[in-house]
Amino acid sequence: MIFRDALPADLPTIVAMLAEEQIGGRADDPSEPLDPAYLAAFDAIDRDPNQRLIVAELDGAIVGTMQLSWLPGLINRGAWRGQIEAVRIASDRRSLGLGAAMIGWAVDRFRERGCFMAQLTSNNDRVAAHRFYERLGWKKSHSGFKLELD
Repeated sequence: MIFRDALPADLPTIVAMLAEEQIGGRADDPSEPLDPAYLAAFDAIDRDPNQRLIVAELDGAIVGTMQLSWLPGLINRGAWRGQIEAVRIASDRRSLGLGAAMIGWAVDRFRERGCFMAQLTSNNDRVAAHRFYERLGWKKSHSGFKLELD
């Protein structure tokens, strides 16, 4: 499996993986042509040196995706932390160890940039994902809150 930064041409596959799980009232729509908002978001991520949209390829096919963010902060003497978002493995490729490899790769990128911590959030309804992260050694340490903005 190889990991690389996503390209605009990868967006239909990425959005299709995100749309497989419509959790929390999200409305991702993989139908083509894609909503131009996806390309605008891609461009914003691509321009930001503290953001990376990653795809995982196996045998030439995209089998996973995630977004990595590097977050500066004052806590811990100005240390940085790494944030992992929107982790997905193609539904027909789950339970093969690909997700563990992907998360391990992400953590290595955070270490390379001197982050003191890696963090992620996962919707409360994604119980299987929670078990997965716990098997990898991640700890439930905080409760998260979200406020939907109109």
